[in-house]
Amino acid sequence: MTIENTILQHIQKAVSSLYQIELPLEQISLQETRKEFEGQITVVTFPFTRFSKKTPEQTGVEIGEYLKQHITEVIGFNVIKGFLNLSVSDSYWIEQLSHAILNPQYGQFPLNGKKVMVEYSSPNTNKPLHLGHVRNNLLGYSVAEILSVYGYEVIKVNLVNDRGIHICKSMLAWQLFGNNETPQSSGLKGDHLVGKYYVIFDQKYKKQIEALKASGQIEEEAKKNAAIMRQAQQMLLDWEANDKEVKDLWKKMNGWVYTGFSETYKKLGVDFEKFYYESETYLLGKDIIDEGLDKGVFFKKEDGSVWIDLTEDGLDQKLVLRADGTSVYITQDLGTAQFKYEDFKMDESIYVVGNEQDYHFKVLFLILDKLGKTWAKGLHHLSYGMVDLPSGKMKSREGTVVDADELIDEMIYTAKHRTEELGKVDGFSEDEKHNLYEMIGMGALKYFLLKVEPKKRLLFDPQESIDFQGHTGPFIQYTHARIRSVLAKANYKEQIASDYKFDLASVERDLLVTLTKYPSIIEASAKEYSPAHIANYVFELAKLYNKFYHEEPILKAEDPNVKNFRLDLSAATSSVINKGMKLLGITVPDRM
Repeated sequence: MTIENTILQHIQKAVSSLYQIELPLEQISLQETRKEFEGQITVVTFPFTRFSKKTPEQTGVEIGEYLKQHITEVIGFNVIKGFLNLSVSDSYWIEQLSHAILNPQYGQFPLNGKKVMVEYSSPNTNKPLHLGHVRNNLLGYSVAEILSVYGYEVIKVNLVNDRGIHICKSMLAWQLFGNNETPQSSGLKGDHLVGKYYVIFDQKYKKQIEALKASGQIEEEAKKNAAIMRQAQQMLLDWEANDKEVKDLWKKMNGWVYTGFSETYKKLGVDFEKFYYESETYLLGKDIIDEGLDKGVFFKKEDGSVWIDLTEDGLDQKLVLRADGTSVYITQDLGTAQFKYEDFKMDESIYVVGNEQDYHFKVLFLILDKLGKTWAKGLHHLSYGMVDLPSGKMKSREGTVVDADELIDEMIYTAKHRTEELGKVDGFSEDEKHNLYEMIGMGALKYFLLKVEPKKRLLFDPQESIDFQGHTGPFIQYTHARIRSVLAKANYKEQIASDYKFDLASVERDLLVTLTKYPSIIEASAKEYSPAHIANYVFELAKLYNKFYHEEPILKAEDPNVKNFRLDLSAATSSVINKGMKLLGITVPDRM
């Protein structure tokens, strides 16, 4: 049991003993003590005044006296207005180091028997991954890792959008203008080659629109009548009719894209247990529409189209099947949700999708709930904001997309330049240098995108992200390397001792208190699907270690007991930094 839990239970007993009130634990609030006051844990006493009929200060003193008398670890307290600040004994924090923090399993929660699916990436097979996909992939992967360490069985899933008019545009442009170009003959990654023809289609289409407008057609007519668009629409019909030539071309070009995607996923360090393909799921959902009509959840309009009325839920009427019997997006999403549930019977399912789809998912989850799908309560949309670069917003059709591969290469190049500039690779072999640049470049990219709460839109500055002194991945990586260097100089192998008996320096105590918070940070991250909690916690931990490193001698400590304790404290910090960064998909170096 943690000291926080002990304090909560004893406050409950104190309120019962002092004021004859049985108070639920959830009504008791603990906080971290503010740095300007003495103590480590703060109790908010304002809510108890309605029972004590005394001032917050008097109430705080009474509860403080009770806690000091009944909890061995509480050695003192002070009351500032309505805040009771408790001081916990150094021996408690030291014991946490040897009995918990240095345990290799520290931060790993027991299995909870629940299964969660995390669906992320969801690319289109007509272009390479871009910066928006990078945030999506890193967020999905990190949330999956956090939920896994929190005790869930996790299934990572990728639903690939591999069909539709946009796919046919790339196919048609390659067929018309490609001269049988391949990834091998062009030297381009497969997804880049297909993306090139998506851009070419758009360029040709615009020219045809302008020519038709010049001949007297209005813009809307010109868009419909452009020959290349009509050919693309016909190709989609041929695909749906299983035309062999079209299907063979589709398989070939999608194959190029998948090879390209897998290279990018490898660079990003993300993976998946299961791929779903829209070409296999786009016809799903028709059975659910029939089910909804039978249950009276849906209704038919005179033209035969099927709708649901969500106005009583503060939304609007939503089309779920066209009059001609063809699906809309929500139809196949209903069917795919059912399909995935039947595959895995998961307790929860998280969709990692940009915030432009907030309304869509609100409607999707509500419909499934109204249809009586018990598992709909476990569905969650992890909505995230767009990523901008200092140069402006991304656009894909015009070929000005911020390409993921180019961004990764730029990050590694910038890491190389910065690291060499600072002279941090003296004595490294060429292979070691290359691995380090990749580690720093990718660490910078991942950390910068994950330290911000998912819902927030963010401005990504590649230069700012690779700073060895700022709120960045490289700063944390450098701190880890510094700790490993200290341990290497001491020939430290493992925990040296566990029965330290001395007063802690203030910074040592702060570092220990922060280390004990790691499990609660994991819990908050898992419950809120937010890697930002872990990212910011690890940064604060690294900052605190640097303060400790500069204020207290480690290798030169005169007392061998103090030296050994500080080495254990360093090893524990290194371990927690390593674990926390790993949950963000970031590797930390042992030397820099």
